[in-house]
Amino acid sequence: MSFETLQLNPEILRAVANCGYSEPTPIQAQAIPEILAGRDILATAQTGTGKTAAFMLPVLQRLSDVRRGPKGAPRVLVITPTRELAAQVTEATRNYGRFLNLRSAVILGGTPYVNQYRDLGGPLDLVVGTPGRLIDHLERRSLNLSRLEVLIIDEADRMLDMGFKEDMEKLVSAAPANRQTLLFTATLDKTMADLAGRMLREPVRIDIAGKQVTLEQIEQRLHVTDCLEHKKRILHHLASDPAVTRAIVFSATKRDADALAVELSALGHRAAALHGDMPQGARNRTVRDLRQGRVRLLVATDVAARGLDVNGISHVINFDLPMAAEDYVHRIGRTGRAGATGIAISFVSRSDVPRLERIERFIAQPLPQSVILGLEPTRPLRGPRSARTVNGGAARPGQARPGSGRPGDRRESGNRWQKSAPRDRREPVVEMRSRKPGARPAAH
Repeated sequence: MSFETLQLNPEILRAVANCGYSEPTPIQAQAIPEILAGRDILATAQTGTGKTAAFMLPVLQRLSDVRRGPKGAPRVLVITPTRELAAQVTEATRNYGRFLNLRSAVILGGTPYVNQYRDLGGPLDLVVGTPGRLIDHLERRSLNLSRLEVLIIDEADRMLDMGFKEDMEKLVSAAPANRQTLLFTATLDKTMADLAGRMLREPVRIDIAGKQVTLEQIEQRLHVTDCLEHKKRILHHLASDPAVTRAIVFSATKRDADALAVELSALGHRAAALHGDMPQGARNRTVRDLRQGRVRLLVATDVAARGLDVNGISHVINFDLPMAAEDYVHRIGRTGRAGATGIAISFVSRSDVPRLERIERFIAQPLPQSVILGLEPTRPLRGPRSARTVNGGAARPGQARPGSGRPGDRRESGNRWQKSAPRDRREPVVEMRSRKPGARPAAH
């Protein structure tokens, strides 16, 4: 199938071709015809599957039939859980709609109201925003949803996790009952299904195998850590490996993200932090610096990295394991994108074993353990582990068989590092690194 077979506007096809796309992804091939037909959609798909284009291309097709209305009254509203994801959707809208005469606005918390009042002060076609600020403008009557034709809720499950359920319901109730609603979620539990049942009318169900799509190209491994200092020494070792060309290091808290970024920078690495306490302008600059290569190591919390879409991430390092197994899959999906391979490395201590076991059950495979010569744990995790040899802790894809196989949390909190020795059930793998007899390990 090609995009031409979807019978999209020639100007949209022109923009898609300029983006280098030739064939739709599975979710695009399934969702676009149904959305063009005016049906509600309930789609399960993760970031990296092409879901933004799956809803934005047919929406732009609708908007190509220009109909101006009153000020501050969009025809399409896209709700996202985080500012980063909103920025990503806005960028996609500009790319795909570059040859269309459309007016859009992005409405985000943490940014000045004055620019938003200006953008909402005239007729416009599309608004992208985060729930809290959208509610503010709705209550101030600067946002008018009376003529809304399409409501898109992206990453709805994360909005529930972040406490936006009431805000979502307010926005939905302010929209016309005859609107078309497109709901995208990475997971579909009972709470999410109940919410979808109230928001959607006879939706078409689309289920993309997000877990397999995300993990297929990613080699996964873990390092056992004895204490915080041991964990940092392993991180410094990995950061010094030239195979780590561009990496995201996930930290449990905002304070720890700042501290790790400062420490890595002091060691001469191009490192920066990304978390929810940073002003939006600083967050935008940091992501731009990562994309442009001025930052090589991004130390991020889950909420800041949600929706982060940067090509060329060679490694994801879980300095702290996430609280939820689903978040593990979303984190490591920052690498191995667009057909590329990637490596995901997780640090595990004794206190992390229950989380590790949940992750392994969720992805239906064990994480192979690796050990760096000179940085071995004092006690291995209990029980035998399958052996494997890799080179220096950051092997390139292809040196070992890749494993076959989400983040946003307003709390940005998690485990604290423990100084007790870890445990596990499998034997560690010794990573072979040559050195002369009596030589000290490389400096960290």
